[in-house]
Amino acid sequence: FFKQKGKVSVEFDTENPQIAKVQANQFDDSTHSFSFDRVYDMSSTQEQVYETVGKPVVDAVLEGYNGTVFAYGQTSSGKTYTMEGPDHEPGLVPRMVSALFDCIAAAPQGIEYSVTVSMIEIYLERVNDLLDVTRSNLQIREDTDRGIWVDGAKVEKLSQPGEILEVMKTGQRNRSTASTKMNNYSSRSHSLFILTVHQRDLTSLRTQCGKLFLVDLAGSEKIRKTGATGARLEEAKMINKSLSTLGNVINALTEPGVSHIPYRDSKLTRVLQESLGGNSKTALVICCSPSSFNISETVSTMRFGARAKLIKNQAKINEEFSAS
Repeated sequence: FFKQKGKVSVEFDTENPQIAKVQANQFDDSTHSFSFDRVYDMSSTQEQVYETVGKPVVDAVLEGYNGTVFAYGQTSSGKTYTMEGPDHEPGLVPRMVSALFDCIAAAPQGIEYSVTVSMIEIYLERVNDLLDVTRSNLQIREDTDRGIWVDGAKVEKLSQPGEILEVMKTGQRNRSTASTKMNNYSSRSHSLFILTVHQRDLTSLRTQCGKLFLVDLAGSEKIRKTGATGARLEEAKMINKSLSTLGNVINALTEPGVSHIPYRDSKLTRVLQESLGGNSKTALVICCSPSSFNISETVSTMRFGARAKLIKNQAKINEEFSAS
């Protein structure tokens, strides 16, 4: 939770850190109550969030599962801070990357590792490569061996966490951002940091492949609050449309008897298809403003998170055996 102008409209139960209560509106004292796996307030640390959200996903990826962490919330609610963070308070991405390499370094002999990374953005419904700006409007593919993947995205093979953090900084510099009334440095695209870990047991010849998706979504926003016009207005419309489709996918996944899931209605939901109801261990961080100025957005965000919590994924270890 990040504080903005207005009085605080969110209550925390210190005895029950799974509950958040939000004032229903600015005109009365009635509240909405929401239950999550864990609620963190403004005094919480990046380390606390990592221990709850990031560490279990890192452990799963090293066991050969796919893992996803993504942040959702209105613009200027702290998504990029939570996912990336400043150098003195690193967020989930740098902490997870460092932990992953620490585990690889401590692995027993006889296990061979390779780590690759790519980074893309979805901007105006186009998939662009953040590591090579000449690669734009990339296509999303699917096959039985690789699952969902982005054709043509640059893949960097790396050997230590410092290299990955430099790659991440390159991607951040290339990401589409702009200033709005709500945020001086507003992300105008969804970014996906995709890290793949191959590990091969040289004795059993078993190979495991875990993919880690780290997703920083562009902020949902009310256009009247952001003052968007021209290009910013078109960006806002596309951001809100793709986030609306994400909501539709989550609703379909949690509605009994629904057989069609509209993954293909947006590039975002298509590329996240395995993360939502598929082969992935997924953690969602919802970021909210506790300010009364943003009550409606905060209630909407919490409803989104509560609904997403009902999704059941079918994660499995990705492994194969070879003869030599």
